[in-house]
Amino acid sequence: MIEGLFQPVHLLLILIIATLVFGPKKLPELGRNLGQGIRGFRDAVKNAKKGASADDSHASKDPAVPTPGTSLPSRVATGRGNS
Repeated sequence: MIEGLFQPVHLLLILIIATLVFGPKKLPELGRNLGQGIRGFRDAVKNAKKGASADDSHASKDPAVPTPGTSLPSRVATGRGNS
């Protein structure tokens, strides 16, 4: 159903309508701005993924968070802190 959604005739019709609505002088600017927005979004997603993986690597080195196979100190395990 979705495979034949955008055929060349449909894309041509969309381009004609866009030209009528925005005018031929404005279309290159709109395309450029759309491309910059998509590029910025990709960069943000890429940076977020890098940040998340960096946070994961730091989280495993945090002494307050035990790694699998290690035990908690007795005062933390029993709930008896410094209070």
